[in-house]
Amino acid sequence: MACGRTGETANGRMGEWAMRRAHSPIRRHAIATPTEEAYRFLVPDFEITHLYVSPGHNFFGHERDRPSSNPALEVASIWCVAGKGIEGDRFFGYKESYKGQITFFEEETYDDLCAQLGIWDRPPSVFRRNVLTRGVRLNDLIGREFTIGDVRLLGIEESRPCFWMDHAFGPGAEAALKGRGGLRARILTSGRLWSAASLARPTGRG
Repeated sequence: MACGRTGETANGRMGEWAMRRAHSPIRRHAIATPTEEAYRFLVPDFEITHLYVSPGHNFFGHERDRPSSNPALEVASIWCVAGKGIEGDRFFGYKESYKGQITFFEEETYDDLCAQLGIWDRPPSVFRRNVLTRGVRLNDLIGREFTIGDVRLLGIEESRPCFWMDHAFGPGAEAALKGRGGLRARILTSGRLWSAASLARPTGRG
C-alpha cells in the first residue's frame, strides 16, 4: 500500500490530510527558465499537493537540546516575498540571501519512505518543508531558475536530511532520505502560491 495514495492508515482509518489529498483536483504548475526555453520540455508540469508554514523552529538550532513543538500548519496558499521568504514562516527575513527561503519535498519520496520503513501514521508535514510536490524531480532544479505561477525562484541545493528525521518520522529516515531530502530555494519575485488541496475546501462564500 502506498501511504497517502488511498488515504488509509495501518489501522484502516483515513486521516484528514489524506482525505483532502484523495479528493483534491489537480492544480499543475509549469516550470520554465528565462535562459533555456527547452527546459520547459525537459521538466514536466507538476502539482503542488500541500503547503505548510510553521511559526517557530523545532529542530533548527536545537542540535544539543530537545526539539520544540511548533506545529507545521497546512494552509491553502502562501505569500512569497522576494529575498525574504514566506510570510508567517519561521525563516521569514532570517538573513540576506538565505538559501532556504522556501523548501520543497517530493510526495513520491514520502510515499516510498512510508513503504520502505513500514510507517503509516506520520503525515508529510513532519519533514517541515513548505511545499509538497508531485511529478517533478527536485534535484533537477538545483542551480536553475524556475517559475511557479507568478513566482520566480532559484534552486540552491538539496535540503539535506539531519538526525532529527529519525525523531520526527521514525528510525532509518535520515539514511533513507539521503540524496532526496528536498530542495532549498531563494525567492526572486514576490507572489502567491496555491495548493491543489485548497481547491477542494469550501470558502464559506455564497
